[in-house]
Amino acid sequence: MTDTATSQDRHALVRWRNAIIVAFALGGVTLSTWGPRLPSIRAELGLDTGQIGLLLAGVTVGSVAGLLSSTPLLTALGARRALGGVLLLIAVAIAVIGLGVDVFRSVPLVGIGFVVVGFGVGAFDVMINVEGSAIERGFGRTLMPLLHAAWSAGAAIGSGIGAACAAIGIAPAAQFVGEAVLIAVIAFPMMRAIPLGSRATSEDHDQDPGLSVGERVRGWLRGWTDLRLLMIGLVMLGAELGEGSANNWLTLATKEDHGQTAAVAALFFTAFAIGETGARALGGPLVDRFGRVRTTRATTALGVVGVVLFILGGSPWLILVGVLLWAVGVSMGFPLGMSAAAESGTNPAARVSVVASIGYFANLAGPPAIGFIAEGTGLLTALWLVALLLATAFVASGSLRPRPDTVRGRPTHIA
Repeated sequence: MTDTATSQDRHALVRWRNAIIVAFALGGVTLSTWGPRLPSIRAELGLDTGQIGLLLAGVTVGSVAGLLSSTPLLTALGARRALGGVLLLIAVAIAVIGLGVDVFRSVPLVGIGFVVVGFGVGAFDVMINVEGSAIERGFGRTLMPLLHAAWSAGAAIGSGIGAACAAIGIAPAAQFVGEAVLIAVIAFPMMRAIPLGSRATSEDHDQDPGLSVGERVRGWLRGWTDLRLLMIGLVMLGAELGEGSANNWLTLATKEDHGQTAAVAALFFTAFAIGETGARALGGPLVDRFGRVRTTRATTALGVVGVVLFILGGSPWLILVGVLLWAVGVSMGFPLGMSAAAESGTNPAARVSVVASIGYFANLAGPPAIGFIAEGTGLLTALWLVALLLATAFVASGSLRPRPDTVRGRPTHIA
């Protein structure tokens, strides 16, 4: 390979990495859109906590379909078109949610919007993590935490927008439509930097493009018999339940159970997003030095302490410390679990889809479950479930240890 060709390949790899960093950030903006505005949404639609939980369950239903559809979409369309199409679908769904809240005041319409955005987010997440794993192999070093830091940065931006809109009285419809336009506008130039191909295919025959849908589903189901994948999923279960619970309930718990204003509650959520972003941005070098297992055990242990402080803390400053430790606790489980799953065998897209299914089940089904528990026990009491599952993630972290035959730095084809 000539020096010119090598330089061109390196430039294409950097452009690809930067595009996927932007994609992760847009995912964070998406999932932080409604969390800071749940008090306003509940007030506008006249719902109680359990009914809000039912609406959020629509995201779970949609995400399951999206996770199952991600590999066929990647194979059929390629990453460039699949990611672009899913981002546009997400933008439309966010706009529908906002209009359903303020303009039409329609609970069914808002519910449909949540289902569609869940489908988009589920498919999008598998796609960008498959892309991220391929980029990580191309660079030959740990990059997944940095990519997920971009997701957290997007969440911080989105929650900051939500906090500002709540503080100055901007209606959810205006905020949601504005964010939908932002997502759509950014998506087009970003897609041009993504190489052709899907990265869902491998030498494994399970990813042969000629396979039927039934054969693809059976190949995906075989991943659920892999004990190591299931243990990786258990780590992600704890981390993602913690993150999803913060995304959906931290503002309400801060406002209603700790007696803070809506604007302060939204700012606490922003602090959570910033804390998670910082932990992930620093995570790659720490993982390369200490390994996935020790890094994940340290962060999940801090997360347990943080959730306990948030539940029991009386002082706003003690609660804030709890929020920041909670953020550190959920920061590494998902990105390191994705890396571990992608390199745990052939058929990376299907393997990522299995653990992503577990993680997203926790992230999206956990918050509604906490809402239902909170109906009888109170929201702070329900959050003890988060502490319990973070402790479980600590115990299961040994599953993230790299395989002995894993090869870092294998060249990644860019076409």
